[in-house]
Amino acid sequence: MLLWGVVGVVLAVAATSSSSHHCSHVHPKDHEVVRGVNLGEPHHVIRKRAADQPLRILLYYDISVYRLDEEKFELINNTVLPEAVRFWESALMVRRAVSTIRLNRKCENNQLFYRRDEVYCKNACSEKTTCGEVEVPDEHLEVCRTCNDTGQDCGAQPGSVRGQGIDGADFIFYVSATQTERCNKGQTVAYAAHCQQEAALDRPIAGHANLCPDNIVTKRQELEILLSTVKHEILHALGFSVSLYAFYRDQEGNPLTPRVENGKPLLNEKLQARQWSDRVIRSVHRPSWLVRGGSLARDVLMMVTPRVTEEVRKHFNCPQLEGAELEDQGDEGTSLTHWEKRVFENEAMTGTHTQNPVYSRLTLALMEDTGWYRANYSMAQPLLWGRGLGCDFVMKSCKEWMDKRHARGESIAPFCAKVKRDPLETECTSDRSSVALCNLLEHTEQLPRMFQNFDEIAHVAPGQEGFYGGSVSLADYCPYIQEFTWRSKNVVVRGSHCRYFENNPHKEKNFALEKYGDDSKCILHTNKMWEERSCTQLRQWQHWGSGCYEYHCADGRLHIHVENYTFTCYAENQKVTIQLLSNGWLHNGVLLCPPCSKLCQGMFEKPDDKCLPDSIIPPDVKYHQDELICGQSVPEPLVWMSFLSIFISAFVHR
Repeated sequence: MLLWGVVGVVLAVAATSSSSHHCSHVHPKDHEVVRGVNLGEPHHVIRKRAADQPLRILLYYDISVYRLDEEKFELINNTVLPEAVRFWESALMVRRAVSTIRLNRKCENNQLFYRRDEVYCKNACSEKTTCGEVEVPDEHLEVCRTCNDTGQDCGAQPGSVRGQGIDGADFIFYVSATQTERCNKGQTVAYAAHCQQEAALDRPIAGHANLCPDNIVTKRQELEILLSTVKHEILHALGFSVSLYAFYRDQEGNPLTPRVENGKPLLNEKLQARQWSDRVIRSVHRPSWLVRGGSLARDVLMMVTPRVTEEVRKHFNCPQLEGAELEDQGDEGTSLTHWEKRVFENEAMTGTHTQNPVYSRLTLALMEDTGWYRANYSMAQPLLWGRGLGCDFVMKSCKEWMDKRHARGESIAPFCAKVKRDPLETECTSDRSSVALCNLLEHTEQLPRMFQNFDEIAHVAPGQEGFYGGSVSLADYCPYIQEFTWRSKNVVVRGSHCRYFENNPHKEKNFALEKYGDDSKCILHTNKMWEERSCTQLRQWQHWGSGCYEYHCADGRLHIHVENYTFTCYAENQKVTIQLLSNGWLHNGVLLCPPCSKLCQGMFEKPDDKCLPDSIIPPDVKYHQDELICGQSVPEPLVWMSFLSIFISAFVHR
């Protein structure tokens, strides 16, 4: 083989969070919620009824939804909303309403009286009753009931007509599609909240969602995030909201928060929401929170309801954990209304979706602890983040976790400490669904001391560590492995999620012979750079570390496919040498076999098959390897390739 030159090709990426969607839930203020909707049965009858019937959600579209362009309307109407609704209808059960539901009319100036389990407006009902951006149609409304200034002469207002009402539903969801001011803040995709609660148990019975037309993306790889976002927003309306915590009840229907004379919990003037008791949320003091150069005291807010506490202790294997930590950063649409990002990274009810969101047993447990629902835990998705890592992980700072593990020579996963720099070294997410990077980067300003998590960092000048942290502020700037997008001149070229065919690199740049698709997972490379050879050139690719490859499971083994050849893994971390011709180049590199159990659990062609124990490669197994054969004629002049420069940008903060 004649080698007439060496060409070093530097590949850089704009490593931007590919699925970064910030939740914009703003809880409805107390005066915006209509309560006391009478379901037509005595309260004690409803309370005694078992929550054993699947939740039924009725969708009602505002005219703005029908004004969406055809592609977006089809996506929302035929896929996103029906699938999101089906998920919660399958995941939650309720005490079924057996009579027709008629919502209450709003009162002028929000002045009202309660009489005999009915709501009466002082003097007059509002001309319109709205739920979010949507005007509730008259056929959904109860007759207008009023009393005079002194609460006397109560009855139906003359001329007011009772609407037909809603049958066969437990929750009415009003949907609009208007590009509001909130839509333009942070590229919000959707937001939602409840607007009315029933009288017997305070369960939300009506809510709204607004979809932001300009921010709806119809690409297939964005569909999962859009669907998860809508499911997330529906759950805010069903119960996961600051404005509903004070109305949670135990399984016998008794309030977890005391009520005052008007039958409501006390009002928190600052939040403009009813104040919950410490049977729902409790402040927990952490006296020694390790940070750069010392420690600080920190108070965290914990959801301490019974099933949540049981689930979170079980998940982290930490029996003394007080509850599930709530987010303490972000604006009013984030703080207190989501799980803490540092503790529950890809749980879908954290304040920001950064990758692979899942609805876990923890979130279903919270919905049970409202007292309004029973959960179908078979619908829960596995949360791998932090599972079984113990009290040190969940009750202490990520700095303390990383320092202790590092001192023992153990992996600091799921956190990381590798600064994004050239040459770029990619990794795999924990579930191997994506090629990923450590999101540790330099910030323009020194981080608050509470979020300074490093005393020293490789390749960072001493004294500058306070400027470095993870890209996700809600995760307390703790750095972790995260999927990303490749960008050129601020335009997305492709993503790093293995499942999507659209993420396949161009054949001219597919140096590691990757293949993205439904049957692909992330496989690690060794620390040797991949290279391509022709008869006149050698290309060394300085981006390395991992790639997406098709695989299948059969005969107790994991089999990886590269360029239509199969490479069988016999042991974890087995090195598989790749030497294959493609597109006129001989590609050389090494793959590291993942553990069979990691990818093949439940994936074998035969249901009874299981992963065989690790073993050496049988002597009769020979992996295919190509050779580059060059002629003896005078070689063509060496063609020097220009360097490919795609600028690196910071991870998007959510």
